[in-house]
Amino acid sequence: MAELTVAMTYGDALFQAGKDLDKIDIIAEEAHAVLGILKEEPQFCDVINSPCIPADEKKKLLRAVFQGKICDELLNLWMILVNKRRTIHFENIVRVYDDLRNREEGLAYGKVVSMNPLTEQQLLRFEDETSKLLKEKVRLENETDKSLIGGVKILIDGKIIDATIRKRLSDLTDIIK
Repeated sequence: MAELTVAMTYGDALFQAGKDLDKIDIIAEEAHAVLGILKEEPQFCDVINSPCIPADEKKKLLRAVFQGKICDELLNLWMILVNKRRTIHFENIVRVYDDLRNREEGLAYGKVVSMNPLTEQQLLRFEDETSKLLKEKVRLENETDKSLIGGVKILIDGKIIDATIRKRLSDLTDIIK
């Protein structure tokens, strides 16, 4: 629970700074670039998150790598995270930031799970129909699950629209009992 509070606090603060400075998209793009680096370079991530390395050395390293390449607001966030020993929360902070950005733009992101990959046209149709149902703009990503008998399952912001054959059979069984 504390992890979520940390991510929400810093994600919200970063979003407000981005909004105030009209840098919402820039911060998002740069934060995702940093996440990419952290995933590609696990040793770098280990150094930044290590409790054995002094904060001053971590900050010097972060400045050497990122200064002039990312906006000051994002670099300042890193300095604060190092000082507070919360660097491990960066990915969740970015996730909270993205959620706030999407809400600001009136977007909801989710996934549609199907047995086979959907065509672009099918995906657009699901986005359109789900947008109408939820009364907000929806963007969906397709995932496949070979265990589905047929149909689709749509997951958005904790909501599930289950239109799978398995669900229909389960519902039918409940009616018959």
